[in-house]
Amino acid sequence: MKKLFLFLSISMLFTLAVNSQVIIESAPQGYDMVNADVLHGKIDTITYTSKTVGCSRRALIYTPPGFSKNKKYPVLYLLHGIGGDEKEWYVQGKPQVILDNLYAQKKVEPMIVVLPNGRAMKDDRAVGNIYDSLKVAAFATFEKDLISDLIPYIEKSYPVFADREHRAIAGLSMGGGQTLNFGLGNMDQFAWIGGFSSAPNTKEPEKLLPNPNDAAKNLSLLWISCGDKDNLINFSKRTHDYLEKNSVPHIYQVIAGGYHDFNVWKDNLYHFSQLLFKPVDYALFSGVNSEGRRAESNVRSAQYPKILTDGRAVFRIKAPEASKIQVDLGRKYDMIRQADGFWEVTTDSLSEGIHYYSLIIDGVTVADPSSETFYGMGRMASGIEVPFAGDGYYQIKEVPHGDIRFKRYYSNLTHSWRNFYMYTPPGYSQNTKEKYPVLYLLHGGGEDQRGWATQGKTDLILDNLIAEGKAKPMVIVMLDGNLALSGFSKGFLKLFESELKQTVIPFVEKNYRVKTDSQSRALAGLSMGGMQTLYAGVRNTDLFGYLGVFSSGWIHPMQDDIANKEYDFMKENAAQINKNLKCFWISMGGKEDIAWKNGQRMLGKFDDIKIKYTYSEYPGGHTWPVWRNNLYNFSQVLFK
Repeated sequence: MKKLFLFLSISMLFTLAVNSQVIIESAPQGYDMVNADVLHGKIDTITYTSKTVGCSRRALIYTPPGFSKNKKYPVLYLLHGIGGDEKEWYVQGKPQVILDNLYAQKKVEPMIVVLPNGRAMKDDRAVGNIYDSLKVAAFATFEKDLISDLIPYIEKSYPVFADREHRAIAGLSMGGGQTLNFGLGNMDQFAWIGGFSSAPNTKEPEKLLPNPNDAAKNLSLLWISCGDKDNLINFSKRTHDYLEKNSVPHIYQVIAGGYHDFNVWKDNLYHFSQLLFKPVDYALFSGVNSEGRRAESNVRSAQYPKILTDGRAVFRIKAPEASKIQVDLGRKYDMIRQADGFWEVTTDSLSEGIHYYSLIIDGVTVADPSSETFYGMGRMASGIEVPFAGDGYYQIKEVPHGDIRFKRYYSNLTHSWRNFYMYTPPGYSQNTKEKYPVLYLLHGGGEDQRGWATQGKTDLILDNLIAEGKAKPMVIVMLDGNLALSGFSKGFLKLFESELKQTVIPFVEKNYRVKTDSQSRALAGLSMGGMQTLYAGVRNTDLFGYLGVFSSGWIHPMQDDIANKEYDFMKENAAQINKNLKCFWISMGGKEDIAWKNGQRMLGKFDDIKIKYTYSEYPGGHTWPVWRNNLYNFSQVLFK
């Protein structure tokens, strides 16, 4: 796992190495919830005259609990994103609640917070095409409106300090870009700057800060933060890289598992506000280096398991009456009893992606109540997701989203009710006259039809690819490949072939708007599902125009008899197979993949009998990061 580096700044009052790596702990549970037992500040709407725009404009203003006109306050100007207005932070970010709670805990300096409309134009509503060039340009115009009109109004109307040392600016997304552009471009106006998930409007670092020493000399705090799953993280990182290269003091916070949303931005405000208008209290960050970040696979607000920057995981569970507890991650780790009744252990560094695990409490194997569970070891097991830098293609993005559907059907072959999961692309329910190509997608051994829908993140991969125009809109049917017979016998493979041809495909084509020609059907699977694809797909190229085999191949020597008969069939029908298949995709997870040797042996036979194929290798072993990547690449060649 690539490390997430968090660099803690040198403030003007403290000295600290610019490369210090610090992980900032997540905000505690309830930090953004209204507490009736604390004093509350007040939110008002103000109207000021904007000579820049040529009209009256509105903003919201938060005055802290106990606000007095006889006292002077510092000011934070807090900016919204491209789709918001002066109410966005108030409605979704609730700075008034976060700050009320922090005041009650004596963690922040009393301050006034101004929530302006950063779209400086006469019709500044967030309606219509928010990406219209005139509306985008109005975000740049706001720099003059802010400095020439709004700040003078606030300083005339409220008891605030009028010097830069008592003035801060921060913002999210488009407002984060504004913050960096305006703040670094006007260091005579602002000493405290916070860019949260800054958007592409952020100037290139060399233009943003042509004289890096100016920032080191003049700023009390420069904060840059972003979620590691945010598609815009490169804009924050390139600024951070430039600042680091030029030894400019700053905090760079990367939130593990964080997306482009208010979960990240509220957390940013919680931490950023505690550093404002006072010497930076580095005790806020002490000790967290060893605690890491909660895994994104944790349930709700559970803080453990946590993932450290080097990929190790920390597990913790309360079981005061237990005698012995282990974490079973394939390797068993003995947990250590703590004085408070909790048990804890830190693992070795874990590889990227999802890891199934269980707790063994006094000899009984159970799921971790703090983690999501998955069907992935032939039973329900806990799972921990270890992030990595290359997983952006299956993050949640602001694109049209398809649906994951659950459907029961009756199989006359097995005489039982069965089910599958189905992905339908964006627009499926609206475009009622359109028919779509279909991919039948198979899981591996020990998993079931839920694998691709949950662990595989199929819907997110396809949503993003379709939005980028890299994949054709398609239906994906995720089958349960588990049947009554052994998963490695010929009888099992024949039974699956019959179930697919006689039950599943007819049911799908009767009940859903899918195309029914062979060039609009694909079959793919991982591991055991790859073997099912090899058998049912290769023997039925009149039904399928595309086959995908991920981390699979006939097992030597156990399946030599099956393999030899399949190779004989392929040799006799090589011309027809090559003609029918537009793509025969074979992929492996590198030499560390347990199927790699069997796969290479199979490809050698394909070469001998002149079967055409496309080979792809993505290092990572026999794991979900590999198979997600396989689907990402394979789906881009389908139905074109």
